Amino acid sequence: QLQLVESGGGLVQPGGSLRLSCVASGFTLDFYAIGWFRQAPGKEREGVSCISMSGSSTNYADSVKGRFTISRDNAKNTVYLQMNSLKPEDTAVYYCAARERLCRGPGKSADFGSWGQGTQVTVSS
Repeated sequence: QLQLVESGGGLVQPGGSLRLSCVASGFTLDFYAIGWFRQAPGKEREGVSCISMSGSSTNYADSVKGRFTISRDNAKNTVYLQMNSLKPEDTAVYYCAARERLCRGPGKSADFGSWGQGTQVTVSS
């Protein structure tokens, strides 16, 4: 009974910021790398960012590098994705996912076995 729950999505204007949260239950987050993914309508699911078990290593897709920051607080069993300078092309459903191995770049969907339900991020004027 592994569960990840995302929150923090919503509507924001271009240039704005959002912070997404991913809270884990049913397992100890310390033992998992966590990835953030997104999927826009009609597009493939894209790995956005991944953080190692300890938080010592992070990876980002080129499209978000310098704008997004992934972090984790294992004491709170939570991983965050701080999104700044948001663009309309960032609009998507954002998912967090867990794996028991190392990150491979910003994340590959097939590597992750536990997924949250997703949270909608819409960037629009």
